[in-house]
Parts: sequence; structure tokens; C-alpha cells
Amino acid sequence: MANIKNIAIIAHVDHGKTTLVDKIMYHCHLFRDNENTGDLILDNNDLERERGITITSKNVSVIYKDTKINIIDTPGHADFGGEVERVLNMADGVLLLVDAFEGPMPQTRFVLQKAIDLGLKPCVVINKVDKENCTPEEVHELVFDLMFELGAEEWQLDFPTVYGSAKQNWMSDDWRKPTTNIEPLLDMVIEHIPSPKIDEGSTQMLITSLDYSSFTGRIAIGRLQRGELKTGMNISLVKRDGKITKSKIKELHIFEGLGRKKVESVQAGDICALVGLEGFEIGDTVADFENPEALKTIAIDEPTMSMLFTINDSPFFGKDGKYVTSRHIKERLYKELEKNLALRLSETESADKFLVFGRGVLHLSVLIETMRREGYEMQIGQPQVIIKEINGVKCEPIEEMTIDLPEEVSGKAIEMVSMRKGEMLSMEAKGERMICKFMIPSRGIIGLRNNLLTATAGEAIMAHRYKEYQPLKGGIPERQNGSLVSMEKGQAIPYSIDKLQDRGKFFVDPGEDIYEGQVIGENSRGDDMTVNVTKTKKLSNVRSSGADDKAKIVPAIKFSLEEALEYIQKDEYVEVTPKHLRLRKIYLTEVERKRKKGA
Repeated sequence: MANIKNIAIIAHVDHGKTTLVDKIMYHCHLFRDNENTGDLILDNNDLERERGITITSKNVSVIYKDTKINIIDTPGHADFGGEVERVLNMADGVLLLVDAFEGPMPQTRFVLQKAIDLGLKPCVVINKVDKENCTPEEVHELVFDLMFELGAEEWQLDFPTVYGSAKQNWMSDDWRKPTTNIEPLLDMVIEHIPSPKIDEGSTQMLITSLDYSSFTGRIAIGRLQRGELKTGMNISLVKRDGKITKSKIKELHIFEGLGRKKVESVQAGDICALVGLEGFEIGDTVADFENPEALKTIAIDEPTMSMLFTINDSPFFGKDGKYVTSRHIKERLYKELEKNLALRLSETESADKFLVFGRGVLHLSVLIETMRREGYEMQIGQPQVIIKEINGVKCEPIEEMTIDLPEEVSGKAIEMVSMRKGEMLSMEAKGERMICKFMIPSRGIIGLRNNLLTATAGEAIMAHRYKEYQPLKGGIPERQNGSLVSMEKGQAIPYSIDKLQDRGKFFVDPGEDIYEGQVIGENSRGDDMTVNVTKTKKLSNVRSSGADDKAKIVPAIKFSLEEALEYIQKDEYVEVTPKHLRLRKIYLTEVERKRKKGA
């Protein structure tokens, strides 16, 4: 097996990366014919399946025409840019997937930029040509223009292209002539993607990803640049700061199909996993024992947003979760730092509060959701944008945002974005839809998606990516309405909710347990209001209990985690437990809140 090709699949969200990998696996007979493994095989954790997005990159290898192809599936969201960046270091070429209808989108730019900077050979796959009104030729032109714009070199601009539909399981050189399988794509990979360049010299491998096994501990994954690795070999580990520690390889694995296979030795060019190394991090180099030479480490995008994590101290703490103390949360966050490169953590003056920095609301909410499912309880403060001082001027992160929406509602959307200090760059019609591009501060994006979906009857598709830091843009209007706060601890009574419906919208259902200081609804006015929904009806010989069954209660509004984080104000927390999401005031009693306000 001398021939090896390492490719990464990159694209915008929902352009069909994981579906394409499925089809390649089926074509190369990775499974028995009678085995039905379903779709999106690589999205194997629950969170990925529910959201329909890839969060962590995965490796799989197939054999086609005696060539081993290592495929790396990458996430499309710019929030997981740290993930994309490091796995591209393992590839020699990329398959750029573009939707034949939508064309290159913001995230396409983002991932392609990374690939071009690393000097990888792109091959273009124009997917979804079975869609109505799609324009494959135009999209091909647009991809060329984009590459040129991103500063691609001549050999990169001379890219091969195939057209097809991953879902329908065909690829072809001409989109008008469908074929019966995806062989044209695999042939293109074998023909155009260079084999790994193997330099002469001592052993070198950059650790680009991690895995964890409860039996063997942490596993280092990377591509062997040069030399050879053997089981039981002594190696040097060169850290990011140039320190050198000695270690030994206990086991070697290479990727085979969806799993890993234990081997005795690995040749340069292949992607492998090392078991038994101590104390390594992503970006370290595994080098020769005698004369270690370091490889260039990975530069990681800086975080742009922070959130406060603290222990759950509400009256309901410890009801659902297993891990509730600050020690648990701290250990779990430090564990996450090892794998999640774009994450930063700083401790505050208080022992039970941690500031976590990440790439965006989505990046941090995936971490919160994962922790919640593992049985952690915590409280999260309002997301804050990181403001830097550059040359004495306060600057904030600016993002490039694309909104795809029906033409008739575009005016409303543009108005909303402009209120949040967004500047329009371009607007073009595509069929019956408009594609608008803006530059907008990251502050303005927090909470925009919900309002936008409401204004466009759920039609708007929004995508954004971090561009740069620019001087502060000024104030951005915040949520207009105040909160309805519970006055007492107890159960929400239908009678009370019914009587208070004209005061605003509720977030709790009748019969739900609530506590003092919990945010149970949105006030129809601008200020906060304390209400008592635990009051039952006083019965007398005139008022019977039965006449009340007719109370019509509007169903409660239920937030997802991101929506809740975007909704809360400065003086509120989101309480996250394995079974519940609650909004609450930081100070639970009204007396305390007034005191703090007055101070």
C-alpha cells in the first residue's frame, strides 16, 4: 500500500460534506452489502445528529483502485474555525464543495482562505445540481473569482471540477450528463491530489488532534511528515515553547474504514494515532529521540466572545445534575481546553466563577449543551464581546454577514440590521430570493437571529464570519421589554397565570415549580415587574372552583439554549441543568435588587 492520498472536505454549512463522505464509504464497500448504517454516519454524537451540523472533525479511510484515501470531514461553521484549521494540516489537498444554487457563501470563503494559505491543492465539487433554478456554470465562475480574490496561486487556480448530487449518488464531468456512481470524483482525487511530500530526514510529526480512551488515556493524532514510527520506539516531544521532553510510543494505530487498526510501524505520509505519550498538547511535534527538530506549530484564531460560567446557586440546585460544585465545573472546563483549541479560560476573583472565551455564541453553547448532557449544572451570564484597545482606540470585532431571504420581506430585515449598526455591502436577486451582505459588529448579531426569523416568517437564512477588529460603532438597541419576575417559591397556578396574561407573555407552564427571583415571562412594558403566580383562588359560597376550568392560557414560550443566552439582560443568568433551562435574576429577592440598583 504505497499510494496514500490525504484529503479534507471543506464547505459552507449544509452544502453536503458529511453526505458525500457517506456515499464514498458506500462506494468503496466499507460495509457489507446487507448492512444498513443509515445517513450521516460520521455525525455520531447526539448533538450533531439533532442539530444536523458537524461539530468535530472526523477521520475515515477508504481504499479505491489500490490507493488508500484518508478523508477528513470538517465542520462548516466559522465558530468551529479552530477545528478546521488544525485538521487541514493533515491534508495534502481539499475537496471544496459548493452548492449549485447558493454558490460560494461566507463560510466557504472562510475555510477556503485557510486551505489556500496552507498551499493545498483545491478540487471543486459542485453539489446539488438536481435543485431547481440552479446555475452550475455561474457557480464555477464565482468559485474561480473567489479563489483569485483570496490570493490563490496559478497552480491552485487551475483546479479540476466535477458536478453532481451527493444525495442522488452520482458525479460527472458535465452536469447535464448524470452518471450512475461517484467514480468521477474519486478518479479526480487520485489524478489531481498530490501524494504526501516526504522529506528526507529524521522523524517528524505534528500533533493536530486528540482522542481520549478511558483505558489508555489520551491519544495523539497527526500525519507523519518524515521518517518512520515503530511500536515501542523512544521519541522526543517538542513543545510549543521549544522545551523538549522524552517519551515512548506504546501502541501505533492507523485509520482503516471507520475504526483504527493496530500496526507495528507507520511510513511517512500516513495519518496515525499514538498511544502512550505523556503530557502532550495540540501543536507539539513528535520528533527523533537523538536530534529532535520542531515543525511549525498551528496558529489559532483568537476568541471574540466571553461568557461567565458559575455554579448553580438557585433554590433548585442539585435536583437534576450529578456534578454541581465549582471543582467539577473547573475540571471539566480544563479538560475541554485540551481538545478545543479556540477556547480560552480565565479564573476570576471568585473561586466559583470562570470566564470562558470562545468564537461565538454557537461555539460556547455547544460546550454548554455537551456539559449539560453529561450531568453538569451551572449558570451562564450574558455573552459579552471582547473589546480590545488598538493604538489607543477601543475596537470591537466586526463580522461579515449574509442573509438569504424572500424579496418581499427584505426591507424589514435591512432595517433591523441597520438599527444594529450593520452596513450594507451588496444586494443581489437570485430567483425570488434576495441575498444581502452586511458588515456588522458581533454585538449586533447577538439576539438578531430570533428577531429576524420572526420578521421574515421563518424564511431568512443567516450566516456570518469574523472579519476583523474595527473602532467601536456606538450603542446598539437592546431588548425593549422588561421581565416578569416571580415573587414567591411554589407552583405556577393556572388561575393566577390567566389573570396576569394581559401583563405579558409567560415562559412557564401551569403546574411548573418556580422560585423567587426566577424570570417567568416578558413584561409588555419596558421595566421589570414582580408578580405572584402561585396564588390560588379564594373559594367562598359564591365562588366555586369549577367555574375556573374555562381559563384559556396561551402556551408558554420555550427557549432553546442559544435563544436563552441571547435573550437575557445584564442582571440575569441562564440556569442550565440536565433537564431544565431557567432564566433568573442574579439577585433573587426584590429587596436585594433594589439595593444593588441604588448602590
